[in-house]
Amino acid sequence: MSRRASIFVLSIGALSMILTFGIRQTFGLFLPPIHAELGWSIAGLSFAWAIQNLLWGAFQPIAGAIADTRGPTWVAFFGGVAYVAGLWLMSEAHSPLSYGIGSGVLVGIGLACSGMSVVLGAVMRASPPEKRGLYGGIVTAGGSVGQLIFMPATQAMIAKWDWQPTLQILTVIGIAIALCAFALPREHKQAAAPTDKPGATSIGEALRTAFEDRSYILLVSGFFVCGFHLAFIGFHLPQFAALCGLSPTAASDSLALVGGFNAAGCILIGVMMKRMQSKYLLSWIYFLRSVAIAAFFLLPITEVSIRVFGAAMGLLWLSTVPPTSGLVARLFGTRYLTMLFGIAFFSHQVGAFIGAYWAGWLFETQGNYDAVWWVSIALGVLAAIVHLPIRERAPVPAIA
Repeated sequence: MSRRASIFVLSIGALSMILTFGIRQTFGLFLPPIHAELGWSIAGLSFAWAIQNLLWGAFQPIAGAIADTRGPTWVAFFGGVAYVAGLWLMSEAHSPLSYGIGSGVLVGIGLACSGMSVVLGAVMRASPPEKRGLYGGIVTAGGSVGQLIFMPATQAMIAKWDWQPTLQILTVIGIAIALCAFALPREHKQAAAPTDKPGATSIGEALRTAFEDRSYILLVSGFFVCGFHLAFIGFHLPQFAALCGLSPTAASDSLALVGGFNAAGCILIGVMMKRMQSKYLLSWIYFLRSVAIAAFFLLPITEVSIRVFGAAMGLLWLSTVPPTSGLVARLFGTRYLTMLFGIAFFSHQVGAFIGAYWAGWLFETQGNYDAVWWVSIALGVLAAIVHLPIRERAPVPAIA
């Protein structure tokens, strides 16, 4: 693919992530007003968010396998349509069940088909091999830019028009997600990449090779922790802020700062992947998350500290994605990258399911989130340790 074409695919991929993740990350802002107006339980709304994460992870390997063999365009288009349908149902919901089907089932399936794995796989195939880390960082940063844009805008719309009209506006904006799919490369056939493992000529062989590799199992296990952190903090921080007597703006500003600083963090990590092994980058990211979470939770929680926490977590938020996907590509090549990264992402989403729902259940039963904060700290330290034994093999030299 020419340089101009690869940059075009990169730009559209980043735009798709801005819209997909920017809108999705605002769902936590609807938690306090819906709970206050309709009396729907925090645990029930958290369960819908948890189901979204679980279905997103469960369907992503399937979507990835289809994209690997038949091309990403129609997979991403179907995902965009499901995503928009879910937003519309959320805006029209009159019961927790219908709201849960929209935000949990439809948006979850939409994210699996039009979200990170499919788009990232398409962009990394279109990128020059020596720039995969940078391109992956830019695409991942797109989701953070979306969070930076949509968080304050959505909070302002909720304050002015309430939550239902805001969701209707987001539904209209979401149509662009489906349209972005037609800019992705439609060709699914490609020669094996220089780093492809010999013999991985079918999906079955690729799966067997991956699950026999101890490094892949460790990578998949560590990604579980990332999902736990992101789902708990991303969805429950507004309610935690309210519990601490802080304003809704403080929470939305904090999550917006997560997006803004994560854009820089993802690109920085993409550049650092050229100079440092990915397993060490991942280990440092998880350890520093634990430090940031411990400092925020143990020190006095104020409107300043929650914003500082958002900035600190932002640098470490989705910066795990480029080195994780890069490690999968380094270990197994790019032929089945979307599927194999999708499996790793399923582990991520199992963690997200537990982090989102358990936090909601704990709030309903205990009236606080204390245990979740402590577990988040411990899991970060554990993930930092788990990545160290990974054997990060050097790529095989390209064959002319």
